[in-house]
Amino acid sequence: MSSDNQNRHAHSPAGVVIQKGDYASLEFERFFDHPPEVIWRALTEPAELRAWLALDAEIDLQARRVEMVTGPAEIRWTGRILTWDPPRIFEYEWNTDARGEMPSGEQTVVRWELIAEAEGTRLKLSHRRLTAGTAQGFAPGTHAFLDRLRAHLGGEVPPEWMERYAEVEGLYR
Repeated sequence: MSSDNQNRHAHSPAGVVIQKGDYASLEFERFFDHPPEVIWRALTEPAELRAWLALDAEIDLQARRVEMVTGPAEIRWTGRILTWDPPRIFEYEWNTDARGEMPSGEQTVVRWELIAEAEGTRLKLSHRRLTAGTAQGFAPGTHAFLDRLRAHLGGEVPPEWMERYAEVEGLYR
């Protein structure tokens, strides 16, 4: 298998934390053996999101707003939908008020990009303008959620988020 195919089919490739001053971005790229439409539904339909991202979601296309409560920490966030181009790009603001682990709150942007390929779909995820400390904590968490997405799409029981987070946390130190 070529190194490109190995990278494309790797089970849990690590993301990258890119720090610039007080802020950072997360970049992840994963390959899925599913067409973009299947992944799009997993990213945009509330029942699908609940299955792998452990959140309650409201996506209001008419108002171009999104509101979600995410993960075990129950982080509530809201924002405007910036790009809605099914089944290719879903980009939105991810804004949350100050709380213990995020003392200043966050005003960020999340972008999901789906690129059709002959054997499936390449997913590119970026989460931009996170404070540096939040980015370090979110990197293994995002990694764990993407592993849960892979399991969900494959019809498997997603790995428990906290356990998976602990398993991959060392990749981001």
